[in-house]
Amino acid sequence: MSSDAEIRETDPVLARENDPEYRANGRKALRAAIGGFFVDMYDVYLPVIALAPAIAYFIPDHASKTQAATLTALIFAVSLVGRPIGSIIFGVLGDRVGRRRTTVWVTAGFTVCTGLIALLPGYATAGWWAAGALILLRLVDGVFLGGEYTAANPLAMEYAPRHLRGLYGSLLNIGYPAALGFMTLLTMLILKLMPSGDADAAYSVWGWRIPFAVGFVLSLMVFLHYLRSVPESELWAASENSTTNPLRALLSGQNLRNFGVAFVTSTGAWLILDGTIGVFAGHFKKLGTDHDVVNTTVLVSAVVGMALFPLIGAAGQRYGRRHVMMAIALFNLVPGTIAFGLAIGGFESSMTVIAGAAVAIVGGLSVFAMITAYIMEMFPTEVRSSGYGIAYSLPSVIPAFYPYYMLWLGGVMSYDFTPLVILVAGGVFLLAGSYISKDLRHVDL
Repeated sequence: MSSDAEIRETDPVLARENDPEYRANGRKALRAAIGGFFVDMYDVYLPVIALAPAIAYFIPDHASKTQAATLTALIFAVSLVGRPIGSIIFGVLGDRVGRRRTTVWVTAGFTVCTGLIALLPGYATAGWWAAGALILLRLVDGVFLGGEYTAANPLAMEYAPRHLRGLYGSLLNIGYPAALGFMTLLTMLILKLMPSGDADAAYSVWGWRIPFAVGFVLSLMVFLHYLRSVPESELWAASENSTTNPLRALLSGQNLRNFGVAFVTSTGAWLILDGTIGVFAGHFKKLGTDHDVVNTTVLVSAVVGMALFPLIGAAGQRYGRRHVMMAIALFNLVPGTIAFGLAIGGFESSMTVIAGAAVAIVGGLSVFAMITAYIMEMFPTEVRSSGYGIAYSLPSVIPAFYPYYMLWLGGVMSYDFTPLVILVAGGVFLLAGSYISKDLRHVDL
C-alpha cells in the first residue's frame, strides 16, 4: 500500500495541490475573484436597480412608459454588448501577458468609468446628450468588465483542486446574487430617505449617484487588492506560452468544437438572464408594480440564490456539470416560465409578483453557479482566458437586444407577456448545449 507521501511524489498534480504555499495563493486568488465578480455584477445591474427609479432624469417629460422602459433596458444591454469586445481584447492579453496583469488593467478601467457615470448631468441640462453619454460610458464600462472575469476567473480556477472545481466555480459567481442583494438593499434605503418619480425629485437628481459612488469605491478596492496581493497563476507561468495567436488556436481543432458547444449553452444562459432579471425592473415598472415590491423581489431572489450557489456547485461536482445544467434548463422551461407568467398576469398583487418572479429569477441565477467551471474545463491553459471569456461573453450580444425583440413580439402577442418567449428560448438553447457537451469534471487543467 503506497503512503500519502509516495502518492504525492508520483502525482505532480496532487503534490502541487497539497503544497501549503500553493494553497495559500489559491485562496488569495479565489477571494479576489469573488470580490471582482461581485463588483462586476454590482456594476452591471446598477442601471436596472438603481437607475430605473430615476430614469426620468435622463428623458423628457413627455416620454412614454414604454420609451422609459426601453431606455432602461438599452442602458443595461449596451454593457452586455461591450463585454464580448472586452473578452476578445483582454482574453488574448490574459493568455499572452498573464492573468494577473490583465486583471489589474481592467479593474482600473471600470473603476474610472463607474466614477464618471456618477457625475453625469440629466436631460434638463444636456438634453439627449446626457442619455448618450450614459450609454457610451456603459459601453466602455462593459468592455472593461468583460476583461475582468476573462482574466480573474481563470487565475482563480487554475489554483482550484480538481475535486473542488465545482465549488470554486460556484463561489466565484456567488458575487452575482450577493451584488444584487447588496445593491437592492442600498437602493431601497436611499429610496426610503428620498422621493423619486419626477425628474426633479431628490432621488432622480442625485440619490441614484450614491450607489454608483459606492461602486466606484468597491472597484478601487478590488484594483488595489490585485495590484498588491494577488499572485500570478502558476499554471500559466509554468506553461510555455508558445501560442503567439490565441484566437487562431481557439478557432481550430478540438478548441473550436468545444467553443461551439459552449456558445450554444451560453446563449441559453444569457437569454434566460435577459428574460428574467434583465427585464424585470423596467418591465414591471411599466406594468405599474410598486418599486418596493420590485426591490423586495430582487432581494428575496438574491438571498435564495446565495444559499443555492454552493449546493449547485457541489451537485455539479458529484453528478456532472452537463446533467445539472440540463436540470436547470428544464426548471426554467416549465416552472420558471409558468411562475413568471403568473407574476406578470398578477402584477397588481404584491405577493403574486414576489413569489412568481422570485422563482423565475432564481432559475435564471442558478445557471451562473455552474457555467464558469463548465466552460473553463473545455480549454487548455494556453487559450483558457480567451476561450472562457469569449465563449461566456460573445453569446450575450444577440440576446442583449431583447428589448427590441419584445417590441417586435408585441405586434403579434400581448407585450406584457413577451419576456416569457425570451425565457423559453433560453431554456431550449441551454438544454441543447448541455445535452451535446461532455462531462469534463475530472480533467486536469
